[in-house]
Amino acid sequence: MLSESVKSSDYDSLVEFLCISVSDASAVLRRFAELSGAVRRGTGLAQFVYVPGARRNRVVLVAHADTVWDEACSKAGPIASSVLCTDGVLRSGSTDVGIGVDDRAGCAILWLLRSLGHSLLITSGEECGLLGSKWLMRNNKDVAEELNVSHQFMVQLDRENAQEYKCYGVGSEQFRAYVEENTGYREPDRKRSTDIVELCQKITGVNLSIGYYDPHKKSASLKIQEWQATLDICRKWLGQSDLPKFVL
Repeated sequence: MLSESVKSSDYDSLVEFLCISVSDASAVLRRFAELSGAVRRGTGLAQFVYVPGARRNRVVLVAHADTVWDEACSKAGPIASSVLCTDGVLRSGSTDVGIGVDDRAGCAILWLLRSLGHSLLITSGEECGLLGSKWLMRNNKDVAEELNVSHQFMVQLDRENAQEYKCYGVGSEQFRAYVEENTGYREPDRKRSTDIVELCQKITGVNLSIGYYDPHKKSASLKIQEWQATLDICRKWLGQSDLPKFVL
């Protein structure tokens, strides 16, 4: 039984993404590549799909399609992904791999926000050292420039826990205050990194919590209500007609 705060259509999309095999990122990348105007470049872990947004004051929404289970699956052969839902928490239905919440749950949010008119960027290879985003920035200058010049800021959906955000080294104090005002989330520290650290060269970026726990472990889980809360916040915040630009 889902909480009243969880929308059934959103939940169905989430489960659909989590049930895509974690063997590799191809199926997720292909889904976004089929959207109108999408640009898909690269191979293997060094690739990305960029879907330019059409709205005024657009931002870049970022997620990565690969999971930490890619290597495990390649050694054992394809492993079907499945989920179990107990008391509003999703877990893996497989004894071989954990649930692919990092970052298939983020990809699901991007999919559900695609009608807002913002740009979508889905990378691969994040779990192996930001390979896709590094390849994009070094070998695709046209896209790299467009990301940083014609957008207001970046929002990545790839943070564990709930009600947290991280800007790492790519957020000004003014931007942090703006994020907190619009999300109510807090920044626990500025350690580690993810794709936006590589991607943000001229504009700021933030990574938001999406409600998953114990990442990279077979015990990994996702609290549906916390995932839904971030999705709802993004719908309200990024649905505003006037989004300011924040530069580094």
